[in-house]
Amino acid sequence: MAQVGQGGAMPPAADAMPAPKDAADGDVRMISSKELRAHASADDLWISISGDVYDVTAWLPRHPGGDLPLLTLAGQDATDAFSAYHPPSVRPLLRRFFVGRLSDYTVSPASADFRRLLAQLSSAGLFERVGPTPKFQLVGMAILFCAALYCALACTSAWAHLLAGGLIGFVWIQSGWMGHDSGHHRVTGHRALDRIVQLLSGNCLTGLSIAWWKCNHNTHHIACNSLDHDPDLQHMPLFAVSTKLFGNIWSYFYQRTLAFDAASKFFISYQHWTFYPVMCVARINLLAQSAVFVLTERKVPQRFLEIAGVAAFWVWYPLVVSCLPNWWERIAFVLFSFSICGIQHVQFCLNHFSSEVYVGPPKGNDWFEKQTAGTLDILCSPWMDWFHGGLQFQTEHHLFPRLPRCQLRKIAPFVRDLCKKHGLRYAAASFWDANVLTWKTLRAAALQARNATTGAAPKNLVWEAVNTHG
Repeated sequence: MAQVGQGGAMPPAADAMPAPKDAADGDVRMISSKELRAHASADDLWISISGDVYDVTAWLPRHPGGDLPLLTLAGQDATDAFSAYHPPSVRPLLRRFFVGRLSDYTVSPASADFRRLLAQLSSAGLFERVGPTPKFQLVGMAILFCAALYCALACTSAWAHLLAGGLIGFVWIQSGWMGHDSGHHRVTGHRALDRIVQLLSGNCLTGLSIAWWKCNHNTHHIACNSLDHDPDLQHMPLFAVSTKLFGNIWSYFYQRTLAFDAASKFFISYQHWTFYPVMCVARINLLAQSAVFVLTERKVPQRFLEIAGVAAFWVWYPLVVSCLPNWWERIAFVLFSFSICGIQHVQFCLNHFSSEVYVGPPKGNDWFEKQTAGTLDILCSPWMDWFHGGLQFQTEHHLFPRLPRCQLRKIAPFVRDLCKKHGLRYAAASFWDANVLTWKTLRAAALQARNATTGAAPKNLVWEAVNTHG
């Protein structure tokens, strides 16, 4: 499928953008990479796509993916990230921002092959072939939810009530996969219907704002496994996957220092033992972050709908809990629903915790290299795909985030071939082995934390816990 790629960097070719009409006469400003890097701030932001340079400063507050992805790639080539996240139909919209062309634009062999494979997948129509999975998933979620309500409200057995909590946890897991899919591509074929699915299955059913998730998740994809840019690796004071986090680094996502203080040292020293218990209640943290986001963030798309959806969750879930006959059953119901959903929180961590990490922003021209280095696939049979929700093909998903999950297994062999061709890491492990790798990573950092020197005074642990992503 992808029989391309030569040794050494190459000049731009078929991926170059067509010039705007006012530049058709050849009077185009030539811009060096050094000059491009000088425009890398929020009030002066340039990026390069396929060798053309665009001033997107005015677009920053209106970018549907949030401002952080643009700020992260400011002043550099963003071709691969742009192509991975946007369909070809978006490219003509860039013309209004055109300022010139890169005079020293080159494409690495890995990027050239990535772009060719991306073009082939697009030509084959794979990005539009969602398949029946979302429909079956929505029906399954509805059945599970109704069964949970029946067990909780119509049954008198304590075991039935405990089962109801477990069913709610399974519903939340499937809702997470639905929110993940609908956040990356259209699952219904209609934008408005997708939005309704997001609000109902995400905000209303789980209490997690889809706007919060997009802000967090888009940043994670762009800066995969960057310790100071990727929020999915910023779990201080509870967890640290690398000793580099012991240096009180600045989080560009949370806009605060990830302090390695006495409290952090204590918790991290035992993180390989506390990891799974914390994952059982990690949803509390996500609920808190989501609520804080929709209530305090300055720019929340359709804030009223986001708040209304989250509020709906805080009506129905406590109401169901209150209908249980005693406090012991209520506590067990909540803990069991949270613990079952904790499986998904573990899954989120397996794909990245044991992979390569780095400090600093990603480079736009090493998209293929950074995405493969920072991800781990989970080996499983096709009949278990429902359990992993597409995350078992994490490398493929990070390279082609708009691709529906039903297509990921099909393209995996081509991605493996490209990684082998360019000598890049393509990591895959069974679910058990992935857990072992994650535990070993946490243990290695824990043992080193015990001998490390802290560099900050203890912070307010309640506030730190709320700001811990997990």
